[in-house]
Amino acid sequence: MLRTPGGLFAAVLLGTVLAVAVFADVLAPADPFAARFESLAPPSTEHLMGTDQFGRDVLSGVVHGTRRSLFVAGTTGAIVMVLGVTVGLTSGYRGGWIDDALMRLTEVVQTLPILFIAILVIAMFGPGTWQLVGTLSLMMWSWLARVVRSEVLSLREREYVEAAVAAGASHLRICVREILPNALPSAMVMLGLILAQVILLEAFLGFLGLGDPDAMSLGYLAGQAQRFLRLAWWLPFFPGVAILIAALGLNLMSDAINDLLGGRR
Repeated sequence: MLRTPGGLFAAVLLGTVLAVAVFADVLAPADPFAARFESLAPPSTEHLMGTDQFGRDVLSGVVHGTRRSLFVAGTTGAIVMVLGVTVGLTSGYRGGWIDDALMRLTEVVQTLPILFIAILVIAMFGPGTWQLVGTLSLMMWSWLARVVRSEVLSLREREYVEAAVAAGASHLRICVREILPNALPSAMVMLGLILAQVILLEAFLGFLGLGDPDAMSLGYLAGQAQRFLRLAWWLPFFPGVAILIAALGLNLMSDAINDLLGGRR
């Protein structure tokens, strides 16, 4: 996968984002909310990304905002993976009324507007990281479940699965040892697209002022810069670039995995 230009470029982008998130406290030890510098100072050797209207260091905000975006995306992705794989595997392998019931459930979930539901949850329970993670997880698992189900429907007819059945292997063993490993690559393609959507949604909610007030957000930084677009170009530019790099890296990685699978098939 890394031998293709797209895959290599995606790996560089994602590696950069992950490094920034992991070493956030080293790269930007200053409190991103601390207003102790000159306001609207342009990028310089002292402040590489300048300062905002409150005198806060933009670099600190971008670095810690990137860490939060990846935390939200990673946590949501883990929950989506567990729910989506479990439902998709069960639905595709068992078939019958179980398949019908689970697919009707996924269809209902997919008809719900994600952004509207997220705003509704925030209005009811207040803004917070875990409210956002829970809402996005419950709204996005169905995407992954349908992909996994489609793969399982094809895989369960393969000869090695029929051989496992003939050998008396349990349903759980067949699912975990024979089917799941071969269904995971396609699931990873969809997961990458889901993570990119999570990052964009988290940023958009922060842009609207609906993010966690106790955590720095890239969307919040971009939203706060609206009134100063002509005076301070760096305020929306650097958070926007960080969002672009994270989302683009995930999309390109998904494309690279998909191309790799297509070549093997």
